[in-house]
Amino acid sequence: MRFLNRLQPIALLCLRIALGIIFLYHGYPKLAHPTVQMHGMFVEHGLPSYFVQVAGIIETFGGGLLIVGLFARPAALLLAIEMCVALWKVHSRSYLAVHEYEFPLALATANFLIAAVGAGLLSIDQFLFEGGSRGGSRWRAPRRERE
Repeated sequence: MRFLNRLQPIALLCLRIALGIIFLYHGYPKLAHPTVQMHGMFVEHGLPSYFVQVAGIIETFGGGLLIVGLFARPAALLLAIEMCVALWKVHSRSYLAVHEYEFPLALATANFLIAAVGAGLLSIDQFLFEGGSRGGSRWRAPRRERE
């Protein structure tokens, strides 16, 4: 199991990159090329039409920040909150229709994990805010004491 503990920095890096790519892919069109249909969908679900641009900004820049690991915790928290709003306003027809909300639920949960745990050792956050190469991360798995 120690071997798996050593993979935690790589696992967090992979999670950050995957989430960042997903959010960039979904956010950039909202930011750069918003359509009348996008605005209409937001209004149809009870949100102001300018939330298309707000969602585009959060997803595009939040995704980019996750990829590089800079300000990953606040970015992930904003993305998790945005996904919770999407769950509530767009995907909340029935809790039994899991196929309708599984993707935003997974994204919200994964972002909440990064917000709670941090970006990991392989990030700019680690270098700037956690001491870089001088010390270890405070997010290491607890060591088991020998009896």
